[in-house]
Amino acid sequence: METVRAEDGQVLFLPHRLNRQPAVVRGLTADELWFATTLFALIGLGLSLPLAVVVGQLAVLPTGILITLAVGLYLSSGLLQTLKRGRPDTWLHRHLQWQVATRLPLLAAWVGGQALILRSGTWSTRRSRPVLREGERWS
Repeated sequence: METVRAEDGQVLFLPHRLNRQPAVVRGLTADELWFATTLFALIGLGLSLPLAVVVGQLAVLPTGILITLAVGLYLSSGLLQTLKRGRPDTWLHRHLQWQVATRLPLLAAWVGGQALILRSGTWSTRRSRPVLREGERWS
């Protein structure tokens, strides 16, 4: 893609992907990686804490968390790569925001769901009024 510059050297058109977050691990961006890491660490804690109590070994706790993290990040990154393929950068965030706004209305304000257009029905891309030709006026 060619960058168009003015006579004084200023860039008139910035590249499309200039502000896109880079992929960090297996297609996940930094925000998605932190979210997945936190989620799977909490799941690992919840699964390994009862096991650590039953077995009587404290070492089961970090081992269970790490195993859950590794498996969870591997599976979730592959799933998210498939879901995000061909979609805009903000698709995942908007999709999660929409899910929370429609399924959990009490949390909609917390995630910014009031800014979403929640409308069910048909949309039309046709013009609602005819096109005016040169010299015509609306009556």
